[in-house]
Amino acid sequence: MYRLLRCLVCVLALCAPLVPSALGRLPVAAADPAAGVLDVRGLGGRELEVDVYSVAMGRPVTLWMSHPGAGAPALYLLNAVDGGEDGGPWTRRTDVAQFFADKPVNVIVPMGGRASYYTDWQRDDPALGRNKWATFLTEELPPALESRFGMTGRNAVAGLSMSATSALNLAIGAPGRYQAVGAYSGCPRTSDALAEAYVRSQLAVFGADGTNMWGPPGDPAWAANDPMLHAERLRGTALYVSAGSGAPGRHENLDDPGIDGNPLRLVDRAVVGGGMETVIGGCTAGFVDRLHQLGVPVTAVQRPQGTHAWSYWQDDLHDSWALFAPALGV
Repeated sequence: MYRLLRCLVCVLALCAPLVPSALGRLPVAAADPAAGVLDVRGLGGRELEVDVYSVAMGRPVTLWMSHPGAGAPALYLLNAVDGGEDGGPWTRRTDVAQFFADKPVNVIVPMGGRASYYTDWQRDDPALGRNKWATFLTEELPPALESRFGMTGRNAVAGLSMSATSALNLAIGAPGRYQAVGAYSGCPRTSDALAEAYVRSQLAVFGADGTNMWGPPGDPAWAANDPMLHAERLRGTALYVSAGSGAPGRHENLDDPGIDGNPLRLVDRAVVGGGMETVIGGCTAGFVDRLHQLGVPVTAVQRPQGTHAWSYWQDDLHDSWALFAPALGV
């Protein structure tokens, strides 16, 4: 249902010009533990489940991790708008475990963060609780993992749909933290009226209020979190930005994962996913144009076909690894 509601906002956007869980815990008490690794559980092979405590959010966050051993960099993969809770995370929707099984990189997928934009919210939200994801991801988590697992300190981050904007904003907000960024099928605009309406619509599907995130309309936080306005600050970071056109492509068929022979799922992907990607494709094109105007290097993949679907994001992950690997020094 949330996918359909998000699509309705996208369809409305086509008519306008495209321009550049439970309540959170109480505030952290003095007795709360410091940020750090609480527990590590083996899942077989190099796969781990790791609990890391966040002081900023006052709770532990569970991660899926592929760990090749000491002396490797890190690739953080952010989930879609459901935080991996409803439709499933990267580990269930793609071949991420198999693809990276022989590669010298730590792959980390935070579980959770639904409708959060993986950012620091101004206020606790009645539906989502406390969100201080930017602090957790850029300040608390990397040193905790680097200390426990012997990482190199070089990092990349990638996101899709909602979290494509998040990945860009994390790199903008923490200069030098990430050597590479991947933004797959996202709309990297937040501050104009149409973009703000789209962001608020995604949060509202989960009962969350965008005012608790970046304030009321016109609050400077909306512009502060708009990658379009701060694209210059991505200079020096290896960038991979992608989107489809919305037209049916090679993954719109009954045999594709996620459709699994179900005609109704195929219709949903073609109609709902196609409508969403049509708007997102235009939004991405505007962002790529802005990077080109600034002379900021970017690997831009603007597919003539393709809908808003995990199969295309798996392709993006495979393709962007060729850009990430040298940036990470492997």
